Amino acid sequence: MSSSSGFIKNLKYSFRALHHRNYQLFFFGQGVSLIGTWMQRIAMSWLIYQLTGSAFLLGVVTFLNQIPTFLLAPIAGVYADRWDRKKTLIITQALSMIQALALAILVLGGWIQVWHVVVLGSFLGIINAFDIPIRQTFIRDLLEDPADLPSAIALNSSLMNGARIVGPSIAGILISLVGEGICFLLNGLSYIGVIWILYQMKVHSKKLTNPKGNVWQDLRAGSTYAFQDPLIKGTLISVTIVSLVGMSYTVLMPAVAAEILQGGPQTLGILMGAVGVGAILGAIIFSSLSTFQRLRKIIPYGAILMGISLILFAQANHLIGSILTLTAIGVGQIFQMGASNTLLQTISAPAMRGRIMSFYTMAFMGMAPFGAFLSGSLASLFGLSATFILSGITCILSGLFFLRYVPFPKKPPIENQ
Repeated sequence: MSSSSGFIKNLKYSFRALHHRNYQLFFFGQGVSLIGTWMQRIAMSWLIYQLTGSAFLLGVVTFLNQIPTFLLAPIAGVYADRWDRKKTLIITQALSMIQALALAILVLGGWIQVWHVVVLGSFLGIINAFDIPIRQTFIRDLLEDPADLPSAIALNSSLMNGARIVGPSIAGILISLVGEGICFLLNGLSYIGVIWILYQMKVHSKKLTNPKGNVWQDLRAGSTYAFQDPLIKGTLISVTIVSLVGMSYTVLMPAVAAEILQGGPQTLGILMGAVGVGAILGAIIFSSLSTFQRLRKIIPYGAILMGISLILFAQANHLIGSILTLTAIGVGQIFQMGASNTLLQTISAPAMRGRIMSFYTMAFMGMAPFGAFLSGSLASLFGLSATFILSGITCILSGLFFLRYVPFPKKPPIENQ
């Protein structure tokens, strides 16, 4: 009975963030938009593969689409500590809507070319450089009790990965029936709900730094703060390694679906949906376990689980084996990334939080273009299986590095709570 009641208590804790009205609005608005976002991601990757027919060029185009996030995220973090976060998110969501609708017009009109995808994808990368760190910091603004932050981050991860299941599944069906253009159109329309909900929120984000101060001085101060703290520095290094080599497997999924499994867009949707199922399971487990001290083990064990699963995925040559291993990858992915996100927001000083989360974005999302380019290059030279095995080994080493070399205090700094 005691274990059963403990499980129920932990499960209730997982949903505590939904007690906050602003977070409720954010959660449900994001739910609609993220389904559209994942539909667009699948449609975009399939479109690129159809236009180029090459795993290497798939990696190159993805690199060009995502490199702006890496280059601009640190500067965006400075502004995340200056600007009104709600107003900024309304602007970024409106621009994302314009980008999706432009893609829809080009594809549905039959005018789409590779350079269109590169230009519009790069435009979205610029938007995301500002949107992602501000969104990460904004979650904290929606909570009246900072103790509910792990719940909010886990729920956000569950939402994103629930969309990862639904979105690719819908996209796979729509692409096979009517083509990629409808996916871009529906994604563009989904932003309307998000923008409306943001307008309904009553949030007063604190401007924590001088809005007229020197950007480079603020950026230097944030960098010094991050890299003089061994826990923040070690966490960012771990995230960087896993993002560079462990997360880039998603770039090669169209090639896996077409070349190894002899499938089409529906197979691609199933594979990405399997990762989403695993991530939801991981988020539920993570939210019930994420006390401060447990983060020390959740982060490295997540990386190790990802690594082992990637090595097993490399050996799978049928759909069932691929689904099972990708589900395990999804669990490890949320453990590593969700716990790192929670840890950084917990231990960062409020005045530095936007900049620290921009470094997290740089490590997490910003490494994606380099990972895409690296994975595409390795796959063209050594094949898909060898690329996944190398990625898995590196993830395992990253987890062992964190366990061995990253110091961990017994409690988070009081002034940062």
